[in-house]
Amino acid sequence: MNPTARWGLLGLAFAVSACSVLESDKVDYKSATKAPTLEVPPDLTQLSQDSRYTVPGGAVSAAAFEAGKATSKSEAQSKTAIAQIADVRIERDGDRRWLVVDRPADKLWEPVREFWQENGFNLVIEQPELGIMETDWAENRAKIPQDFIRSTIGKVFDSLYSTGERDKFRTRFERTPTGGTEIYITHRGMEEVYASSTKDSTVWQPRKPDPELEAEFLRRLMVKLGVSQEQAKAVAAAPELKAPAAQLANVNGTPIVRLNEGFDRAWRRVGLALDRTGFTVEDRNRNEGLYFVRYVAPNPDKKEPGFFGKIFGSSDAAPPLKYRIRVHAENEGNTTVSVLNETGAPETSANAERILKVLVEDLR
Repeated sequence: MNPTARWGLLGLAFAVSACSVLESDKVDYKSATKAPTLEVPPDLTQLSQDSRYTVPGGAVSAAAFEAGKATSKSEAQSKTAIAQIADVRIERDGDRRWLVVDRPADKLWEPVREFWQENGFNLVIEQPELGIMETDWAENRAKIPQDFIRSTIGKVFDSLYSTGERDKFRTRFERTPTGGTEIYITHRGMEEVYASSTKDSTVWQPRKPDPELEAEFLRRLMVKLGVSQEQAKAVAAAPELKAPAAQLANVNGTPIVRLNEGFDRAWRRVGLALDRTGFTVEDRNRNEGLYFVRYVAPNPDKKEPGFFGKIFGSSDAAPPLKYRIRVHAENEGNTTVSVLNETGAPETSANAERILKVLVEDLR
């Protein structure tokens, strides 16, 4: 079909359905198998599947988690909304939600894996040793109007219909001191936009993470884990608590982020921000307040659209640099976030400031 006919058909379809409105919480994902594969932006590199890194038992063991968590238990209880059904509960801190399940992580891995597949996703990262799984980029087909033309010819010309948006989700498992598991789901989105005013080509660029999409999949995961639909809807509607602002500052030439909250809450928020913004966390050490990440600096000689640059991989990309994101408790109610280099020394380069700017945008 030539482009003129294709756009004419699409125009007719959307004209017929102009008055139809979809429910905002309706999701129906289908993995993008024919569209170009979306990769991570060049400044946020992907971790190769590697068995060198081990989870729980070392720096991220239950004992280490408990040591840090016990000191701020009252803070977490006072600032976090909690709703529980059976052995599954949902906790909320600002626009961030997560599940706490009274089951070991190894018993939850397969049900969560099945959950994503049942919801229309393929998994491109499965790392039980790190407690991380990640979906591929997929399209929410529920955003396409289901009008008469769509229902009649959609199955034949399905490729004509596209939302121009793609989503992917990362699931992270954290073990608790009592033998249970915290499950975090974070969203990343891309959208297709015109590259110029002539509208003769398009590029993909990042769009903001959607906390409501994260909440919807947490609710659905609760149902998968045994909670009824009605109960899951009720507990997912926990009241929102406003998260404190994050401020970018500079101390003696070193960029930092200041958070007006204790370590336990700051550690959780920074971890979620790293997931949402696409950083690859190779390892983490909660006792020392460290996330070990990989980063590819943007090439200033390339004209790359948007803050994150192009999303398609290239063979001449610069090798990733290794950094440590340090979460440090200044006192009971204040925490700082800084970037250290691979040896553990404070990083003062432009890369450190770029990394913290990415994080602070999500922490605000």
